[in-house]
Amino acid sequence: MTEPLRLGIIGLGAISPYYLAAAERLPTWEPTAVCDARAETLEGFTGPAARFRDHRTLLVEARPDALVVAVPNDVHLPVCRDALRAGVPVCVEKPLALTAAEGRVLADLAHRRGVPLMTAFHRRYNTAVRELARRVAGREIRAVRVRYLERIEEHLGGEDWYLDPARCGGGCLADNGPNALDVVRLLLGDLTVTGCAIERDAYGVDRRAEIRLRGRTGATAEVELDWSYPGELKDVAVELADGEVLGADMLAGHTAFKGSLWHEYEGILGEFAGIVSASGGPAGPGAHGGLQALELVEAAYGCARPAAGAGR
Repeated sequence: MTEPLRLGIIGLGAISPYYLAAAERLPTWEPTAVCDARAETLEGFTGPAARFRDHRTLLVEARPDALVVAVPNDVHLPVCRDALRAGVPVCVEKPLALTAAEGRVLADLAHRRGVPLMTAFHRRYNTAVRELARRVAGREIRAVRVRYLERIEEHLGGEDWYLDPARCGGGCLADNGPNALDVVRLLLGDLTVTGCAIERDAYGVDRRAEIRLRGRTGATAEVELDWSYPGELKDVAVELADGEVLGADMLAGHTAFKGSLWHEYEGILGEFAGIVSASGGPAGPGAHGGLQALELVEAAYGCARPAAGAGR
């Protein structure tokens, strides 16, 4: 029997329980070390894994086979860079980095060192999304619409940095944009931003955004993001060239709050284990996918115009 891979998890915030649960369910992983800079958070961790305050100490002393990076966006670059330099494969929460320039640094480093670097786009592992992708495979797509709507304050999990553009990278476009755009990429491949409208609050933070895109075959796409939606709605609609319309509700069948994330993160770590075991370098939805999502987000910000009713 193959020994499980030793997994280190950096960051014990709102997303870490999904990674820990997935690692415990999958026989390919053994969570052996965790790290958080906050002493009180680390003290509250009750699992058997070794605990560290500094990720560099974890890399040296725990010697993990792979690393999950689930820290605030503004420290993705230094943490991932240290791991890649140490030759440790990385699965980093979206977005890959705070900016596309930082993302290019990490993608280039992973390529030069031949170390796997995977960006965790959890919605591509959603069962409804995967079934939709299966149903449209090989068929001509005319248009795609993705809606990603929520009230962000209900999803913070105590992580207030999401509301700080300097740490998050922006607002709803920087935070939810990569996941929604990756779903479109899953269906259409490479994309070009053709337009964007943004509605900002009194603090200048984008709370709503509508992004228009075009795929290589000429198919169009629209992504609607909302941080002020009363509730939660996350779905995909695909219009085929023959007029048929197919859809996927990412939340269907998951009645608990954030209930869909349990199986999605199991999908992430399942794929990550395969990439690490294959030692094939940064492949799959890895550095290049994370970088492309950052570039699309920056392109959308760059061409954005104020939405009607902005500042409401």
